[in-house]
Amino acid sequence: MNPLLTSPMRKAPVLLAAAGLGALLLLPAARAQTDHDHHHHHGAPAPSSAPEGAAPAAPQDHAHGAHDVGPAGATYDLRFIDAMVQHHTGALRMSEFVFGIGEPGLGALARTIWRDQAQEIRAMGLWRKAWYPQAPVYPVALGPGGNPDRLAGLTRMSQEQIEAMRMMGSPPTRENRVTWFLEGMLEHHGGALLMAHDALAKSSNPTIRRFAREVIRAQRAEIIELRRMLAREGLRKPAYFRFDPLFAL
Repeated sequence: MNPLLTSPMRKAPVLLAAAGLGALLLLPAARAQTDHDHHHHHGAPAPSSAPEGAAPAAPQDHAHGAHDVGPAGATYDLRFIDAMVQHHTGALRMSEFVFGIGEPGLGALARTIWRDQAQEIRAMGLWRKAWYPQAPVYPVALGPGGNPDRLAGLTRMSQEQIEAMRMMGSPPTRENRVTWFLEGMLEHHGGALLMAHDALAKSSNPTIRRFAREVIRAQRAEIIELRRMLAREGLRKPAYFRFDPLFAL
């Protein structure tokens, strides 16, 4: 079922497929954001907020800072949506490499990830149109020294930023695609956990906050499943547990 937004400029119900759970949540759309000053700090993005004691993000240039969308402000939800859409897009592309693999559960898990995150991309697109009708059609990020409360403080997301959000790295070979997908998706889900905790720390939008909690619930369940599949491949690396501190809600 596709997400449904009945009126783009009002509070209206949105149906969102829960990430990795295959269930539908009824999420009320928040009031459209406006271009007001709220006396937030300007300038370079602040470090992303994650639970104290959280381990650093994965290697392969998937650093914590790559998932930071900047400080709170009237445009935070727009920046979060655009970043998460790019992040989800990376998961879609990664999943497509292993759709046809017959190993127990692998192809099915990849298709579940693809389906759920494609539904979430559609839902986030509806939220974006409703809350930020004057925003550019291209994905945005906070510009250097930009005001986080104003659309004018945003700039077009660079290709480097898009690639960092997508977290795909180099494509796999036919021989290594199972491990490439399992390890890569584990790291990718870790990035989503970082972004979800950042949203809980900075967004006051009830829809974004509920969405972030569902991301945490779904991604931690799938990380555990990915670890189980990796163990079946004989891989039990300590690095696979680096995101456990982010499992808590």
